[in-house]
Amino acid sequence: MTKEEIFAVIIENVREVLPELEDHEFKFDDQLKDLGANSIDRSEIVMMTLETIELEVPLVELGGVENIGELATTLASKF
Repeated sequence: MTKEEIFAVIIENVREVLPELEDHEFKFDDQLKDLGANSIDRSEIVMMTLETIELEVPLVELGGVENIGELATTLASKF
């Protein structure tokens, strides 16, 4: 999968977990924390994304990810 495809999956999951962001225009440099996602929300979004794209990645490898774009890029690199 490309990072753009994964980005779209992340956004879909963010909107499911945080419905108040339904109309938000997401950018690659958006940080989930800045968008109102607490640590549980962020973990749920990552787990949902991994499940959707059928990828297994130790969460520790995603610890340094700063924003949605970096998350998409990191996950894309695992394919």
